[in-house]
Amino acid sequence: MVVEKVYIARHGFRLNWVSSAWKSPTGLPRDPPLTAYGETQAEELCQYFLSFPENERPTAIFSSPYYRCLQTSRPLAKALGIPIYVEHGIAEWYSPVEPGTGLHPRPGPTDSLQDFFPEVDTSWNTLYYPSRKGETVDELHVRIDAFMRAFKPAVHQRLPLERRRRLLFVTHAATTIALVRSFVGNQDLHMKVGCCSLTELERKETASPDKLIGAWHPVSLVSGDHLKGGTSREWGFEDIEVEKGRVVEDPGVPGSEHEQDEPIGLQLPVEELQIVSNL
Repeated sequence: MVVEKVYIARHGFRLNWVSSAWKSPTGLPRDPPLTAYGETQAEELCQYFLSFPENERPTAIFSSPYYRCLQTSRPLAKALGIPIYVEHGIAEWYSPVEPGTGLHPRPGPTDSLQDFFPEVDTSWNTLYYPSRKGETVDELHVRIDAFMRAFKPAVHQRLPLERRRRLLFVTHAATTIALVRSFVGNQDLHMKVGCCSLTELERKETASPDKLIGAWHPVSLVSGDHLKGGTSREWGFEDIEVEKGRVVEDPGVPGSEHEQDEPIGLQLPVEELQIVSNL
């Protein structure tokens, strides 16, 4: 049974964009919740999917572990009674950390997130952990391609048939771009991603059922047509601050200087690693 359709959404409008007094419900630095407007966007995304015929609606949600992504996922998960699987492989992109300033944040384990979002299904174990030292743009694309190669066999091994059919990924702007590029097989595909925008991908008729990377074509690309306010806060890689050809480094989280940057990379049992290495 192959995946029939893929949807990719960016999270809704973040509270830290309009207020400096925000607090993270999880206590994690750089983990703001949505604004009321962002929650409205998440509900509009949900209602849009509810307007689909049942055989076109998502059957499972894969969400970045950040609170804003889980908030965006929750209305649809509740409405359709489908699980949210937390996956760090599609987490936020941070540029390389400034030397001597510590590490970037990482959300807590899945079971801790279920305390905030009961729709989270803890049976899914994360496939890939990004380094807390940050990534260049090229390294982000390498991360997403590695995640994708592991994702296909993992879905077939771990999920029942009824959950594999139509997948919704809820993630961030940079990660959306890298995911779409990987699915479509075009690393130069240009897009700017607005809050709660939605991409819909269909499998190419000529594509092998065993492939994910490069096996899809876009039906719609980062569309905001389902949102009453249209697209907002659009972002693309051209908006990165660059100095002498390099992405400007970000400071880490104060006090994290002596924390271990682990786990990182693929997190697979030996038998699954062997399958991925043979793809």
